[in-house]
Amino acid sequence: SVPRSAILSSYLLGERLNLLGKLGCLLSLVGSTVMVIHAPEDEEVTTLEEMTSKLKEPGFLAYAAILLALCFLLIFYLAPRYGQSNILVYLTICSVIGAFSVSSVKGLGIAIKGFFAGQPVLQHPLTWILVVTLVASITTQINYLNKSLDIFNTSLVFPIYYVLFTTIVITTSIILFKEWVTMTVVDIIGTVCGFLTIILGVFLLHAFKDMDVSLGNLPQVLQNEQPAPVTRDDKNILIEVDNSSIAPEDKPKVFMLYT
Repeated sequence: SVPRSAILSSYLLGERLNLLGKLGCLLSLVGSTVMVIHAPEDEEVTTLEEMTSKLKEPGFLAYAAILLALCFLLIFYLAPRYGQSNILVYLTICSVIGAFSVSSVKGLGIAIKGFFAGQPVLQHPLTWILVVTLVASITTQINYLNKSLDIFNTSLVFPIYYVLFTTIVITTSIILFKEWVTMTVVDIIGTVCGFLTIILGVFLLHAFKDMDVSLGNLPQVLQNEQPAPVTRDDKNILIEVDNSSIAPEDKPKVFMLYT
């Protein structure tokens, strides 16, 4: 999503994507690939009853309460005051709400599989709770994501949103599905390194977006700038010429006075 949004916005919306931005897109691809290779496996949850027991665990309930409190704080207090000037406000709302949408999608996937298997999933109350949660979370995400796109640069919105959303999703998976319990040390290090690589790519894409850097002018950008010549007025030149000890005595001295 990071390279796609950055590249398409540069061609379709006329937003500039310099050499460092392209390097950031490449690092995002590399980091995503490393994360996929070392990604944890899902804990086996096949029925709505098992999903219900997961959602009722005290750790996830406390985590969900913290996310809801943070979301209400952002929506009703920070967004009206700082949403128009700070890109993180709207995108944090989208990312926090994304934790509920991902959990709802996971549960509805189990419900759909059970429906085709002949299980009475439509009579289960969790199915409709997940549907309402998914509709509300996606609607909120689309609303605040569109607000961010109306105000801020597209090549900045999607990378930052990607990092925030991925962080929330990883944290939710750890707490709800305990996906990292069976991971080896190598997979944990690989996942963390892949995520840090994505963050580095997003940083290059964001921090240097206004610099005019390309393969053509790269030597001139890297070259040290020559010190600018010192501009001196006629008074200083007059004093230097008058006190110069190396000036030939056989040449006449001409002074020009301006009033």
